[in-house]
Amino acid sequence: MTLTNGKPVKMWTVGVPVEEDARRQLQNTARMPFVFRHLAVMPDVHLGKGSTIGTVIPTQGAIIPAAVGVDIGCGMMAARTTLKATDLPDSLHGLRGAIERAVPHGRAPGRRDPGAWGERAPHHVDEVWKTLVPGFARICEKYPKLAQTNSHVHLGTLGTGNHFIEVCLDESDTVWFMLHSGSRGVGNAIGTQFIELAQQDMRQHIANLPDRDLAYFQEGSEHFDDYVEAVGWAQEYAHRNREVMMAAVIGAARAAINKPFAVNEHAVNCHHNYVQKERHFGAEVLVTRKGAVSAQKGQLGIIPGSMGAKSFIVRGLGNAESFCSCSHGAGRTMSRTEAKRRYTVADQVKATAHVECRKDAAVIDEIPMAYKDIDAVMAAQSSLVEVVHTLRQVVCVKG
Repeated sequence: MTLTNGKPVKMWTVGVPVEEDARRQLQNTARMPFVFRHLAVMPDVHLGKGSTIGTVIPTQGAIIPAAVGVDIGCGMMAARTTLKATDLPDSLHGLRGAIERAVPHGRAPGRRDPGAWGERAPHHVDEVWKTLVPGFARICEKYPKLAQTNSHVHLGTLGTGNHFIEVCLDESDTVWFMLHSGSRGVGNAIGTQFIELAQQDMRQHIANLPDRDLAYFQEGSEHFDDYVEAVGWAQEYAHRNREVMMAAVIGAARAAINKPFAVNEHAVNCHHNYVQKERHFGAEVLVTRKGAVSAQKGQLGIIPGSMGAKSFIVRGLGNAESFCSCSHGAGRTMSRTEAKRRYTVADQVKATAHVECRKDAAVIDEIPMAYKDIDAVMAAQSSLVEVVHTLRQVVCVKG
């Protein structure tokens, strides 16, 4: 679609439903004067905070913190093993339990956070945290409130919501480990603080914005530079968080599976909620991928389906019009509240009959029917990526 009072919006959504509220939100974002050339909209697009999820927002001279969001650096990691399906135990319940014990996950309001390491993180987590401390210390000098976050004890932990760890099989029945998480509590705190700062900085002009969550920092301002530093650090934290978790998953699997195995050293580890400088159409641009994956020519990425559906390891085709991007998943078709209203535990049990996973009221909002058809999503972006491997889940750990 093309706007009369904003930049064009280019959409890869043929055969995929797009809600009207999402279309209106796209129009609002496209009206921002610093958007470069056009918005690129992925087939998993749906309503988000300020800007739609599943959108690539290229900008020059400004950055929108809410477009990056509060799950900064959220993304995927996948690793192929030398195991085959026949090497897995007949009952996968023990393997799921081993992974759940190895990686803190979940949330329990009013009690000790089960999704953190508790009073002390393990030694291997401490060693990784040491590499992140210098950058974090610089950020906390200006923003001391961030020092009070559970940054250290969340490193190497999963989180909640749509974050997950899976054991999958590809088209040749080779076993893969795959996980989805981001920068956890500290990333949330960084995102929240800078979203609020952007709104405060624009308090005299915020009424003129299409949405207050489109408040932005102009390049050259103090908060712009501080945000770029903080968001870059959070993205590195998220990357390392996934590495620590993957090592824990592999260790748990070695203990639970009665066969030695190796792991492909070329694991894929990619963000899908982030911002970075890139060069497109001959210009240096800040590219915000809000629920989108970099798909430079030859670059590997991961597009997960919902629990109970397929996932894909893909190779980018370097499509310039999409700013070399692809979708980050299937995309929701309804809110979590609506999913819980519409479906039952019995529905969840039926939809995930082939997967060893939790099947209770707390995960109904993640039921496969709350997401778009992943096959339709993949067909809509055939000009953006090619499929390298198709994965199907056999174990799924939810936060």
